[in-house]
Amino acid sequence: MKKHVEIYTDGACSGNPGPGGWGVVLRYGEREKELSGGEAQTTNNRMELTAVIKALEALKESCQISLYTDSKYVSDAFNQGWIYGWMKKGWKKADNKPVLNVELWQRLYELWKKHDITLIWVKGHAENPYNNRCDELAVIESKKFL
Repeated sequence: MKKHVEIYTDGACSGNPGPGGWGVVLRYGEREKELSGGEAQTTNNRMELTAVIKALEALKESCQISLYTDSKYVSDAFNQGWIYGWMKKGWKKADNKPVLNVELWQRLYELWKKHDITLIWVKGHAENPYNNRCDELAVIESKKFL
């Protein structure tokens, strides 16, 4: 039986593009681990994707995951099936324009396939303490580049 891990992620950007950060909270049983990082020149969407990638990279084995994000960009790509359409079209969107951040989407998809993931969208800056903590971590990281 696979371990069940809860993952919360968030990205932040001061300006878009501008200095950005990402934050992650991983929860397994009673244990919690926080991860964070940032970049001097990036976008909010890149930070949202990076947060999920870094969270999945931190796992040492295939897991059953409840993944919480406030990013519609990330949640809709999987829950609405956009990513599968992009792949079928050679990483092009419905309008035939290239998918932005394709290298991150490709990396995320390779990690995604290793796990059983349920992706849950949560409202940002609301009542979810773990999402709020991820936001704090992301903002702290983004401020390091101001």
